[in-house]
Amino acid sequence: MTGTAVGFVGLGNIGKPMALRLTQQAQASGGLSLAVYDVTPDPLAELEAAGAAVAGSVAELAAGVDVLCVMVRDDDQVRDVLGQALGSARDGLVVVVHSTVAPQTPRQLEITAGKHGVLLVDAPVSGGAMGAADGSLAIMVGGTDEAFAAARPALDALGSKVIHAGAIGAGTQFKLARNMMHFISFAAATEAQRLAEAAGLDLRALGDVVRHTDAITGGPGAIMHRETAAPIEDGDFWMGVFSHVADLGEKDLRFATELGESLGVDTPLADLALRRLRTGLGL
Repeated sequence: MTGTAVGFVGLGNIGKPMALRLTQQAQASGGLSLAVYDVTPDPLAELEAAGAAVAGSVAELAAGVDVLCVMVRDDDQVRDVLGQALGSARDGLVVVVHSTVAPQTPRQLEITAGKHGVLLVDAPVSGGAMGAADGSLAIMVGGTDEAFAAARPALDALGSKVIHAGAIGAGTQFKLARNMMHFISFAAATEAQRLAEAAGLDLRALGDVVRHTDAITGGPGAIMHRETAAPIEDGDFWMGVFSHVADLGEKDLRFATELGESLGVDTPLADLALRRLRTGLGL
């Protein structure tokens, strides 16, 4: 193996395209090599056909790599993989936990790994299978500068936006904040769909419009430019900007809730947004 030897455990819906991306990058640049392991044979065969080496166990994999990426289902599986890896890992191995785990888990894993001379970062990803396949994932990383630097060759091959969010656990906290907004917006979308359906509108066309305009404006991220969530002081540039946003938002939310009332559609999220938008913006 030449350059950075990467191992990958967990070839599921996101893990498999991530590993395939690493294989492509290894063949294109020569700076990486990849070996993989999974308990399911089919994805292993696919990765082997794509050019990756296949290990017979996690322990075998960990013994021969510089960076071990882990993308398994939950905290218990991450702990199990780490336990299998530590018995054979060489000093300086960095374990990259891509799974989204509980907030306290990364620090616990780091302590365990450190007893064996192994570095660890939590590096959950955002961007889905499509982002995994084309290397455009956002990767949010928590860990020491040393561990982050050691993991960087693999991370750069997997994502087009790699953020060192802070100390161990910061990557997971970053991902939870991001996904909180993601799934709250899904709930809001279902409410908007019910309103639109009651009004006799084309829901697929509404979805097309949402995706089109969010791609232009940035969606919820359009308001996320300040360095703090504290109230905005008089004279601050954002006072004028967000006052305008709040005025427009409250007007449209009021009209939407009135429409819902006339159509007999409950709009609890819109009602809450109407009450909280202005203060949430810092006004």
